[in-house]
Amino acid sequence: MEKKESQDKLFSQIKPPSKNKLMGFFLILLKFTVGICLLPIVYGVSLCFARELIKLEPAVIHSFIWGIAGFLVVYLFIWEPAVLYKKGQRILEVSFRFFAPLVKLAPFVLPIYTILIFLIYFILVSFMDLRNLLAVFLFGAGFSLALHLVFSARTLRSRQDDFLKANYIFGFSWIYILDVFLLALFFNLAFENFSILYFLNGSCQLAKNIYQALFSQMFL
Repeated sequence: MEKKESQDKLFSQIKPPSKNKLMGFFLILLKFTVGICLLPIVYGVSLCFARELIKLEPAVIHSFIWGIAGFLVVYLFIWEPAVLYKKGQRILEVSFRFFAPLVKLAPFVLPIYTILIFLIYFILVSFMDLRNLLAVFLFGAGFSLALHLVFSARTLRSRQDDFLKANYIFGFSWIYILDVFLLALFFNLAFENFSILYFLNGSCQLAKNIYQALFSQMFL
């Protein structure tokens, strides 16, 4: 009798999860699911950007890739330029202070230094011949884009309350997709051989094929 009473007392002390906790759990699960579903698009935009990139002159390709490699060498062996990333975030926060949602999103989504580099290039190329400086701009674009992606990923991964890394997978997938699209847009404006339409069509078709293959494997 006493044992039964103690069990009843024990179960009476167990409280069901609150509505907020349940909503939070389902939101995390939704983000995790959507993040996983975005991975074929991440693969598609990466491959199709590379396909368009190799259509350009070798000097263009090498300058951009050396910019990415240059950042990785600096980051891994010399100095972690976190201060540059934070200053870039601050610029975006000030620029979008009139609209609160963008103040939070823009610093993560927009590679401010890459945008500024291409804007300066497009302005100057209207007045002067920049062929001798093109490698410098492309190196800077690769370096700045790698800086933005690495530190955005690092910031998202550092969050302690990120169960299943849902925010990281969901958030960084969107950041990567949007940044590659933005870069493809700039390359389309700068180079005749780079086609934003081929990039978009190829990315969508590749992601579609992956989704269809996965669906066939799982349900057919």
